[in-house]
Amino acid sequence: MFIQPWDAALDDAEWQTWIAAGHDFGILSVNGLPGQAPVVVPTHFTVDGAALLIHLARPNPVWKTIEADSNVTFTVTSDYAFIPGPWRAKPGTEPTDGVPTSYYAAVQFTCQATIVDEPQAKAELLRRQMAHFQPNGDHAPIDPDQPPCGRMLPGIRGLRLDVSEVRAKFKYDDHKPAEQRTDTARRLTERGTALDAPTATQQLRRLDRVGTWKA
Repeated sequence: MFIQPWDAALDDAEWQTWIAAGHDFGILSVNGLPGQAPVVVPTHFTVDGAALLIHLARPNPVWKTIEADSNVTFTVTSDYAFIPGPWRAKPGTEPTDGVPTSYYAAVQFTCQATIVDEPQAKAELLRRQMAHFQPNGDHAPIDPDQPPCGRMLPGIRGLRLDVSEVRAKFKYDDHKPAEQRTDTARRLTERGTALDAPTATQQLRRLDRVGTWKA
């Protein structure tokens, strides 16, 4: 992922806060077997300290590739929108001369994957995930010796992704003048399609960053 200096996260707290704000669905990318394309799996995940926790169905083709190469990438992307060229035209120039772009936030984790298949360890991984996704505890006990989970656990495998590097990008034209970025956020809010509103929120949130980048 290419990151311009003005697109980089301000600090670790920025991307951590963004992930914690409900961005808990991403793409697991695993190196393919020789002669095959990489395997890519969309899935929910849970942050567990310096690791990400995932579980997938046992028939998923990802297991063979992880067993062959445990180096994986997990990518979370959201708050994205297409920005038309006229919105980005420099003052005093024709609106049609503006160059369109995409706004988005993305956090990319480089990880070492460990397969979790022992029943008790797998149950503990699921308990940690459910503590995040259903914190009210409105689910059956997750115990390999109790129904209904006990009979379903063999149908899945867990994954612990130990994170070795995090690369975060918040691409919202931070090298442009504040007035132009404010106007773009207004236009996004008025357009109001798809993820326009959260994209505008991210752009406005970064308006008060220290310093001004030069284009």
